[in-house]
Order: sequence, then structure tokens, then C-alpha cells
Amino acid sequence: MSTIKKVALGRQGLEVSVEGLGLMGMTGMASGQMSVYGAADETECIATIHRALELGVTMLDTADIYGPLENERLVAKAVAGKRSQYTIATKFGYEINDAGHMTNALNGRPEYVRKSIERSLQNLGTDYVDLYYLHRLDPHTPIEDTVGAMSRLVEEGKVRYLGLSEVPGDIIRRAHAVHPITALQTEYSLFDRRPEEEDLLATVRALGIGFVAYSPLGRGFLSGEITSPDDFAADDFRRFFPRYQGANFYKNLELVQQLQTLAQAKGVTSAQLALAWVLAQGVVAIPGTRQRKNLEANVAAASLVLSPTELAGLDAILPVGSAAGAAYPVG
Repeated sequence: MSTIKKVALGRQGLEVSVEGLGLMGMTGMASGQMSVYGAADETECIATIHRALELGVTMLDTADIYGPLENERLVAKAVAGKRSQYTIATKFGYEINDAGHMTNALNGRPEYVRKSIERSLQNLGTDYVDLYYLHRLDPHTPIEDTVGAMSRLVEEGKVRYLGLSEVPGDIIRRAHAVHPITALQTEYSLFDRRPEEEDLLATVRALGIGFVAYSPLGRGFLSGEITSPDDFAADDFRRFFPRYQGANFYKNLELVQQLQTLAQAKGVTSAQLALAWVLAQGVVAIPGTRQRKNLEANVAAASLVLSPTELAGLDAILPVGSAAGAAYPVG
């Protein structure tokens, strides 16, 4: 299998694999609480990270909240001795206290920015992070204050490039005026096309900011492997998302079945077709997986070329706003 190509992410000099590896599912959401996509095997997770490097998938996407903290420590184990060959992206902003527990608050205050990077560097076993994201906006702290503190980390060499996650266009512009933003990370898939609806893609392109699509397979639903709500493990957090509950589940399943029909005609899986669609939008995608076989299938999707007719066919099946149910729990 050939290795994946590299592309510029933004205009600040960062070059990454056009597909990264989302690591959230490799650990739970919070110690002793729900898992992300069911239990994970650490040995296979580390083997998947190693296989990613062999295939040229060099960008690893983690966050301090995953675990919490456990995911970054897993990354440290996996990249030991090969740190310089990976592009490590991590995030902060969901507050974690000194005991390692989430407080359910958002914290973008300058003092927490510094506390978070020092903790992440220790957990990752490195002295720098390639791409440092504000995970979610703190409504009580001006973005200028948060990004100002993040910019000082760049000056000190602890961070190479800055990113934002799930913020609106006006916040992006304000942040970019303080320090160049390299990447915006937002959910984007055939199931979730808010970046088009909210002009986020147009905004970042105008500013020279790269776009990183997380959950490009609709949290795995676009793979076609989930055909019943019972396919979710009892502690799988997708059970709590309106999009995967009740009548919404079956309405969305009908859309996936139409996607599968198109995929079969092209001789690929529905997951590969859905991922190829995201990449065709000119963005970087970070599909998450914990298994080497799925990683290899995702890498194969990066070489798929979709014709204008095929792209139009996908848009006809899954136009903007077609997915039933909210993407996140309400309240």
C-alpha cells in the first residue's frame, strides 16, 4: 500500500498528511465513566499508531480531555523514540483539576493556558507540541486573552502552531488578528455540513487557515456497520446523541443504505466513499480508528478520485441538512 500525500495546513508553514489519525476512541471520555466507542485494546491502539507512520499518516490528534489525560500518555508510549516523525496535535479548554478530573467548566484564562500546556508536555513526554488547539471557547474569557497566552507558548518554543476548534467566524477573525491561526478543527461529514452552512470554509480560506475535519465518517455511522441501536455498546456515548436515537436512527440508516448503493457501484466501502467526499472538499480529515485494518481502509480512500457526477450523486442523497436529529445532546 502506497503512503499518503502531504499537504500544507494553512499558510504558516505546517505540512501534514492529508489524513491524520483521530485518537479519541483509544481511551474513555472520563475515568470510570462512559467510553467513546466501547472498550479499546491498548496494544492494538499502539500498533495502529505505528502502522499509521508506515503509511505516512503522521498527524496524531489527541486532547487532554480524552481519558482525561490518559490519551496523551498513550501517545507518549506509542511515539517513544520516533517523536520527530509525528506531528502531534493536542487541545485544551475543558477544565481539568489537579486531581485529573473534569470540572464541567470551560477555561481559556491565560493562567490555565500555561498550566494546560505544561501538563500536556509532561503527559506526551515531549518538549513541544506541533499544533495546539483551543478545544472550545470559554464564554467568560475574551479570545484575545486566550490566544495572546497561546502565542507566548509559540515564542517559548513549547508550541509550533496554533489552532481553534468549533468556533464561529467572528471569533476566528479576532483570534487571527492576535496571532496567525494555522488550523480550525470542526466536525464535517456528509452527515454534518455546518461548515458550509455557516461559511466557516469560506472564512478560513480567505484568512489562509487550514481546515481539519473531525468525525468525517459521522462518528462511524456512515460506515454502514451500525444497523441497530443495539450495535452500540452499553457505555458507548453515541447512545446519548439524538442523531442515533429512536426514529432519527432509522431515518439516518436509510441515508446510509443509499450511500452503500453508490459505494458498491464504485467498488469501495461506504466509509471510503464518505471519507473521499470529505477530502474532495480540499480539507484535511482525521478519521478515528483503533484498528490497523480500518486505518488501512481509510488510507486507501485518500487515493479515490470522485467525478463531478459522483459528487453530485452524493450531494443528492445527503444534501445539507439531511441528517435527522441534533448532532449533540441538548442541555
